[in-house]
Amino acid sequence: MEEKLTAAEARRVFLHAQGLARRRPAGAVGARRFREYLRRQGVLQLDSVNVLARAHYLPLFSRYGPYDRAALDEYLWSSGETFEHWGHEASVMPRDLLPALRFRMEDHRARWLSWFDKRRDRFKPELVDAVERAVHELGPVTAADLEHLEEERARRRGSWWDWSVTKEALEFLFFTGRAAVAGRPNFQRLYDAPARVWGEHAGLPAKPRREAQQELFDRALAADWIGTVGDLGDHFRIKVTEAKPLAESAVERGLARWVKVEGWKEKALLYVGAEDPGRATGSALLSPFDPACWYRDRLLRQFGMDYRIEIYTPAHKRRYGYYCLPFLLGDQMVARVDLKADRKAKELRVRSAWREEGAAPGARRRLEGEVAHALAADLALMAGWLGLSSVVVEEKGTLAPALASAVAKVGAA
Repeated sequence: MEEKLTAAEARRVFLHAQGLARRRPAGAVGARRFREYLRRQGVLQLDSVNVLARAHYLPLFSRYGPYDRAALDEYLWSSGETFEHWGHEASVMPRDLLPALRFRMEDHRARWLSWFDKRRDRFKPELVDAVERAVHELGPVTAADLEHLEEERARRRGSWWDWSVTKEALEFLFFTGRAAVAGRPNFQRLYDAPARVWGEHAGLPAKPRREAQQELFDRALAADWIGTVGDLGDHFRIKVTEAKPLAESAVERGLARWVKVEGWKEKALLYVGAEDPGRATGSALLSPFDPACWYRDRLLRQFGMDYRIEIYTPAHKRRYGYYCLPFLLGDQMVARVDLKADRKAKELRVRSAWREEGAAPGARRRLEGEVAHALAADLALMAGWLGLSSVVVEEKGTLAPALASAVAKVGAA
């Protein structure tokens, strides 16, 4: 007989796997928590947008509360336990995943060489060699440290993010595993020789593609506990066509079993170690780059939230705002808020606040006052973490009036 889960059970299982089903744990947040998060999720996505806080800071705050961001950076780039590469987009991952990512470095090499082949008038292989020698001899270095290696005529900016050709060469070396990221001062990559950054892991042989993809898929299954083939494949950006046999293998090896989830068109895999906490009691503001909400198909199917990040949408066409964060309360995404850290004024500005129009599948819609009160508390916590002295709610959005009232009460308490 086919095993079935309700929509609410599936949500609770997923949130429990993500470390979001319960209230934040008490105690200091440091290297032990950072290590716990990376071992559990396998990947921490990076992004340069800094209107609120860098993307890699927010998932740890969502799960553990306030912590020292400099301590996280120290752990991510100086602990000897991690490495930066392309996992789910640009990411930091546990260093033992390096052999499983080598096949992707080879894929990047083929794409970059194809692109370079179209730009022979400005890009020269000998420059790549010179840049690589300099990285090994002088690293860690930035692109600016090596721009003297370019010919004068090549110092015009390129088409990728307005990069110089030296920067392009460094990125090619990084993507293909011939240079490693040694640090991120002001979010700027420092490039160095892989042997110095990755230590003994730099010499480990690559795993064959299928074996490597299976390891990544199994890690995704252990991180999410439940999901369709597409859900789980997206964790490490594995295409559905490639993920299907990986899912079958996981079932055959007893890591998961197929289940039917209420309202889902596709079957789901349920991890052998999955647990339903019975009730979700946590709350969290979630970054658009958080693994709990980065796969928009799953966010809509599980939580009923139709979400698109609007950073690249022209201002007059944005519906919700430039940098909207979903707000999780219990087992539902109940609101979204467009946030900005006004560091000069020391204010956390809520540029718009929106209550979700419906409830998650199989759930009762939370009361507006309940949502506003919980959100106000999380905003106050975030403001303190970011070193801001107040929360200011602007008038835009269906939840704005209730939220402004709740924020005022929190501030007066």
